[in-house]
Amino acid sequence: MKTVFSPLHSGHSSQLELVAGAIVPGFELPSRPQFVAERIGAVGLGPILAAEEHDLSTAAKVHRQDYLDFLPTVWDRWTALGRSGTALPFTWPTRGLRGDVPPDFIDGLLGYYSFDAGAGFVEGSWKAIKSSHDVALTAAAIVHGGDRSAFALCRPPGHHAGAAFAGGYCYINNAAVAAQWFRDKGAKKVSILDVDYHHGNGTQEIFYSRADVQVLNLHADPMQEYPYFLGHADERGSGEGEGFNLNYPMPFGTAWDRWSASLDDACDRLAEYAPDVVVVSLGVDTFEKDPISKFKLTTDDFPKIGARIAALGLPTLFVMEGGYAVEEIGVNAVGVLSGFENA
Repeated sequence: MKTVFSPLHSGHSSQLELVAGAIVPGFELPSRPQFVAERIGAVGLGPILAAEEHDLSTAAKVHRQDYLDFLPTVWDRWTALGRSGTALPFTWPTRGLRGDVPPDFIDGLLGYYSFDAGAGFVEGSWKAIKSSHDVALTAAAIVHGGDRSAFALCRPPGHHAGAAFAGGYCYINNAAVAAQWFRDKGAKKVSILDVDYHHGNGTQEIFYSRADVQVLNLHADPMQEYPYFLGHADERGSGEGEGFNLNYPMPFGTAWDRWSASLDDACDRLAEYAPDVVVVSLGVDTFEKDPISKFKLTTDDFPKIGARIAALGLPTLFVMEGGYAVEEIGVNAVGVLSGFENA
C-alpha cells in the first residue's frame, strides 16, 4: 500500500488549545505522523510518497469559499496587531446571536469560523493545513489510478471541519474533499466510513442532504463525549440525503465486542449502498490507552478493523484522523492498514 505524506505538517506545532478550563499545549502533536511513518517503514507496508500540489477548487465544493479565503489570512491578521502565540477564538455566534454577518476584526472572525477553541493557528498552520489537503488528494489519485488502496497520512486531521468552520484540530475536511474529488472523477456513489473515537460532525454536516455520499460514523455517544452536539442515532440525513447518514454512538468503556458489532452493521449497510469507492476516516483514538478517549480497543483489535473493511472488496482510501497515544499510534494505525493488506 502506498502512503502519501508531507513534511510541511510540522509547521503546525507548539499550538495551544482550551480544554477543561485551561489553556494547554495541543494534544495534536507533530510527532503523531512521524510515529506512523516510522512504523510503515519498520513493517515494509510500502513506499512513502511526497504530496503533489493541488488547488482548492475541489475543497470549494464542500467548504464555503469565504471560509477557505479566511484560513490563509489568520496569522497575518493576528500578528498585525502585535500578537504572538496561538490565535484562538473566545466568542461564538451561538443561540440568540447573529451568525449571518461575519465581523471585520480577527477575534470575531476566529469565532465566526469555528465551533471550539481547539483549532488554533500558529505561523506554520496554513502551510500544514494546505499540505494535509494535498496529501489526501494525491492519495485519492493513486486509488483512482487503479491501486486497491492508499493511505493519506494527513496532519492536521479533518473530520470535525464543516462547510464553514474549524474545530477539534481540524480545518479542511480532507476525507470530504477526497470524496468530492472521487465524485468529480466519475464515481457515482462514495461511502465515508469514520472509525474515529469522536463523531465526524463536519463530515456529517457537509453531506447531510446528499444521497451521492453515504456517511457512517462509529463514535462515543455525544450525550457523554465531544463534540456533544451532533452524532445521535436519529440523525439520518435530510431531503435527498435522508437515510444516507448513519451514526453508531457507543458509551464510555466500549470494547471490541460491542464496537465490532457496530462495524459489522456499518459495513453491511455500506455494502447495500454499493459505492464505487470507500473513504475511511482512520482515527485510532479508540485505543484503551488514548489520553483523551474512553474506549477500550486493544492493539490486537486494529488489524481486525482493516480485515473487515477489506472484506468489502472495494477500492479504499484511508485518511488519517485522530489518535493521541503517540507511542502506540504507529503500531495501531499501521495495524489497520496491514490488516487490510493481509486479508
